[in-house]
Amino acid sequence: MLGSYARILAHPGTALFSASGLVARLPISMVGLGIVLLVEAQSGSYGLAGAVSAVTLVANAGFAILQARWTDRFGQSRVLPVAISVWGVALASLMWSVEAEAALPVTFALAAATGAALPAVGSCVRARWAHVLTDPGQRQTAFALEAVADETVFMTGPIIVTLLATAVHPVAGLSAAVLAGVGGTLLFSAQRRTEPPPHPRAVHRSARPQMPWATVAPLSVVCLALGSLFGAAEVTTVAFSDEQGATAYAGVLLALWAAGSLIAGAITGAVTWHRPVLQRLRIGAAAMAVTMVPLLLIDSMWVMGAVLFGAGFAIAPTLIASISLAEANVPPARLTEGLAFLQTGLVAGVAPGAAVAGLVVDAHGASAAYVVSIGGGALALVAALATRATARSIPVAASEAPGRGAVPG
Repeated sequence: MLGSYARILAHPGTALFSASGLVARLPISMVGLGIVLLVEAQSGSYGLAGAVSAVTLVANAGFAILQARWTDRFGQSRVLPVAISVWGVALASLMWSVEAEAALPVTFALAAATGAALPAVGSCVRARWAHVLTDPGQRQTAFALEAVADETVFMTGPIIVTLLATAVHPVAGLSAAVLAGVGGTLLFSAQRRTEPPPHPRAVHRSARPQMPWATVAPLSVVCLALGSLFGAAEVTTVAFSDEQGATAYAGVLLALWAAGSLIAGAITGAVTWHRPVLQRLRIGAAAMAVTMVPLLLIDSMWVMGAVLFGAGFAIAPTLIASISLAEANVPPARLTEGLAFLQTGLVAGVAPGAAVAGLVVDAHGASAAYVVSIGGGALALVAALATRATARSIPVAASEAPGRGAVPG
């Protein structure tokens, strides 16, 4: 298994940009929780804390695509340092405003600036892999590696920010996020040798490569639905743990879920697949919905942990298939933008999924709220069935690559 990863990391510069990209992504799993911990510690209100965090999330979703478009046009080395510097200043200012008990409009404005400025480093990392690697099988391995990196970020980030915020000081967790985000992004963007070339705006709009919306739009809905599934499952699992009198172990259950995804992602990158990537996307989306069904019937923490671990195996392969399909169909000049649509959908789906699940928990209890996650998986499957791949994806199928006997990829 490790041989597949060793081969892609043997390309000059790939190990460094992947590692620095992982560090640069830590804030995405730290900032929301860190804001909640800081605002609640200062104000005593979880409602206000959630509102400030939500503003950050909405602003991030609203500006991610525009920022990705600028990155494709001007280049990563020009856009990322500016964006991450603005983000660092905005987040530091937000921490000050909360500590100083500044007027709420000031705090909300700084929260919006923080979310809007945070760059989508994950999309930039994947765009680099697509630029450096020409073999479709190796690209799949690279996307699997980044899926593992994403799971690592979401397993370690919340632990770091919670430990620092509770054991050191409420601002310590967010301060660590600033250091990781700014330091990692600056190191990543400084690596010019592996950077995709910028694609300046065409003089005539007709000369601009067309976005394959028949692929990108439904894939964005797939990611939106999966985001709602994740958000609902997280809230429901915490509520389930509370009902079982084991709230402290909610993080363990969610870590088991992420661990299953991490293992599946590592396996996905090492396997030569004989199924077309679109078919794997549809199977994965169906599995995401089906594996949520047993959660409705469980009343044991031990059983819940085992089932969530198994359910996690559907996550990374589904997301990897989404990224692979987008990469194979989106023109290189708009690849970062295309991937940002998927990332934005994923982020934008978390909040409504969590909110609806919370309402169901209040009305019917924790177990019933897993229906929201099942609905998210079902919507993802419908969108996956509606996804169409353009002709551009045909030549890059691994089944048609010289010396290979498998479909992508």
